[in-house]
Amino acid sequence: MGDLFRSEDMTLAQLFLQSEAAYCCVSELGELGMVQFRDLNPDVNVFQRKFVNEVRRCEEMDRKLRFVEKEIKRADIPITDTGENPEVPVPRDMIDLEATFEKLEVELKEINTNQEALKKNFLELTELKHILRRTQQFFDEAQFHHHQQMEDPHLLEESSILLDPQEVGRVAPLRIGFVAGVIGRERIPTFERMLWRVCRGNVFLRQADIEDPLEDPASGDQVHKSVFIIFFQGDQLKNRVKKICEGFRASLYPCPDTPQERKEMAAGVNTRIDDLQMVLNQTEDHRQRVLQAAAKTVRVWFIKVRKMKAIYHTLNLCNIDVTQKCLIAEVWCPVSDMDSIQFALRRGTEHSGSTVPSILNRMQTRQTPPTYNKTNKFTSGFQNIVDAYGIGTYREMNPAPYTIITFPFLFAVMFGDLGHGVLMTCFALFLVLRESRLLAQKNDNEIFNMVFSGRYIILLMGIFSIYTGFIYNDCFSKSLNIFGSGWSVRPMFGDVGKWTDGVLNTTRLLQLDPAVNGVFTGPYPFGIDPIWNLASNKLTFLNSFKMKMSVILGIVHMLFGVTLSLFNHLYFKKPLNIFLGFIPEIVFMTSLFGYLVLLIFYKWVAYSAATSEDAPSLLIAFINMFLFNYNDPTNRPLYKGQMGIQCLLVIIALACVPCMLIVKTLVLRRQHLQKKLLATQNFGGVRVGNGRTDDQAEIIQHDQLTEPTEEEEEFNFGDVAVHQAIHTIEYCLGCISNTASYLRLWALSLAHAQLSEVLWTMVMRIGLSFRTFAGFFVLSFIFMAFATLTICILLIMEGLSAFLHALRLHWVEFQNKFYSGQGFMFQPFTFNSILEGKFED
Repeated sequence: MGDLFRSEDMTLAQLFLQSEAAYCCVSELGELGMVQFRDLNPDVNVFQRKFVNEVRRCEEMDRKLRFVEKEIKRADIPITDTGENPEVPVPRDMIDLEATFEKLEVELKEINTNQEALKKNFLELTELKHILRRTQQFFDEAQFHHHQQMEDPHLLEESSILLDPQEVGRVAPLRIGFVAGVIGRERIPTFERMLWRVCRGNVFLRQADIEDPLEDPASGDQVHKSVFIIFFQGDQLKNRVKKICEGFRASLYPCPDTPQERKEMAAGVNTRIDDLQMVLNQTEDHRQRVLQAAAKTVRVWFIKVRKMKAIYHTLNLCNIDVTQKCLIAEVWCPVSDMDSIQFALRRGTEHSGSTVPSILNRMQTRQTPPTYNKTNKFTSGFQNIVDAYGIGTYREMNPAPYTIITFPFLFAVMFGDLGHGVLMTCFALFLVLRESRLLAQKNDNEIFNMVFSGRYIILLMGIFSIYTGFIYNDCFSKSLNIFGSGWSVRPMFGDVGKWTDGVLNTTRLLQLDPAVNGVFTGPYPFGIDPIWNLASNKLTFLNSFKMKMSVILGIVHMLFGVTLSLFNHLYFKKPLNIFLGFIPEIVFMTSLFGYLVLLIFYKWVAYSAATSEDAPSLLIAFINMFLFNYNDPTNRPLYKGQMGIQCLLVIIALACVPCMLIVKTLVLRRQHLQKKLLATQNFGGVRVGNGRTDDQAEIIQHDQLTEPTEEEEEFNFGDVAVHQAIHTIEYCLGCISNTASYLRLWALSLAHAQLSEVLWTMVMRIGLSFRTFAGFFVLSFIFMAFATLTICILLIMEGLSAFLHALRLHWVEFQNKFYSGQGFMFQPFTFNSILEGKFED
């Protein structure tokens, strides 16, 4: 059970690995995941280490695999992930892997280059085909327009651009030049304006859109283009037009002058397009086959390469002896797993074929080991809650086991609703029962992964909410009358007989007096009586009950936290912290706030319904206790001898303050002076005091480069006094503020109940008010709105709010009583992160 209530017992060990077996041994340790390597070469540049070339080769293989993966994803081919965990390749297999990846990369690059060239050629031929077809259409339209001009002389003036003015009478066409090409459709308006301005209107432009989009060979995107033809006269305009086309990235193509030549060229272009399409199809089929074959093994290749890279990166942390035949490493590892580590080293040595066994020696050190808490899928969520506050100091009490119960319980106190608890439990059960299938899907949604990792926390929160819902007797703001109410109206008892059926039907509010026999027949067997859901003073009763319950739970929770600090003091063998730390703290809190809890229970027992009007106020009594005011006529004492007992408790609590503030500081100073005096005294060569033994000298020699421990640091009385004063003031004031902080249990419980009631009254009650058949359809839509608001507001928003408040109560009010959280986490060398897709060294 030590691994549950405290972190694992860790040790620093030294590894001696033979050079030929080091790779396989580190591989086995990576599969085991139980050792954390220390960097023994902190001053050596990363590029000057032993295995830097191997790391670079692995990075180059990783780069090639990323290129292959990118091509696979671009081709929309699913990557096969069978969950296989391949073994680490031996070093001699690296050459084969490099050759395989090099061949695959070269082949893919060659295919891509050829395919891009073919697509570029195909694009040019396709554009030329559209130009020939559109150009012919332009000339046909011009010829048709020319015949109309011959028939109608009034149209001759409209063709002045294409006709010589001296030959208008004969209607003879001029010899003009033209260029044809393709341009992006979005550039046509700007292109046309630029032509008009530069050429001053001396050119004639015709353009037509290409209906089907064309594929850009470089990016693979679909682009829309247009065919244009520009008529001009003279070489000067020709040069201007070509420069403008070049500036607008328009593609110009040769276009014959005669229809016959255009027809022959179009036939040749179509033939070449068909041949090229067949070659493109074959090239794409070959590329798909290569990528599909790579998709089956690329995930396994990734794991192998990154495992190799992690191994060589780890080997760079080791020292190499003078003979270059042995690698020396230092590792942190759990003591309980030493046998497993030895077996892994033996297995790695046998796998490498070496005859010299690897050696694992435990080392003594004054360095603080890392903190390692073993968890499983159930406890990992609660441990993460604790670690988010701070990694525990080595071997101090771990709050996680207690958080498993107290966290969902405090959440349920604030969230207590039977119906909402059932919904939350069903959702958590769905995640728990289908966890294997959901894990296999590997969802990338961060919010879902966060909720899924806390599925067991949500499950316990839902179960505890069902329990508190029964205690509060609250289910969607309604009460369950399971056992029958303890309140009844019986006509045969006194004034109760006046409550006839007519009075009950016409009077809205009637008061039941619990002091009258027959009205109160006994307490409700479990939880709160359902009659309170109909009472006009419901809030007054529930506020009083939940406020006192919050104070009781808070004080018990804090006392438990202070009690856990005792186990820390006992484990670390610090008796001074017990007598001048724990005992004054527990006495201070018990004499004041523990006494308040006893008063709450005493008032519940001592005063009945008949004497409730004479019950004094606990709040005023507690304030008067600190003020030593016992002459308040408005607040009578609860019991005889109250003044003497309360004065004694206040004096005891005040006496605990100087014990923590002054006495502990003086005792620490005296102990330091005694150690300093005894450490310098020697009698007849006999060691006296706290001098260093030979074994300790070896430890100090190993740790000579590390920081000094707390015992070796110079004692500063001022610093110790200030630190102790801060701790004392924080604890004494914290007892008050932390107790008040637990009132959030009452506030959030009240808010949740009121929100649930408002939602029922303003939404669901409207649908239930209809008494006709049409009300069924209205109720269906209203229930949908009610369910949506319940899930969004009461389950998600209120649940998140209660979760955060329960988190604060554990971090601040509970854990600060015994948990310092100043350690650092154990980060073992493991391949699991690679298998989970976190590819990190």
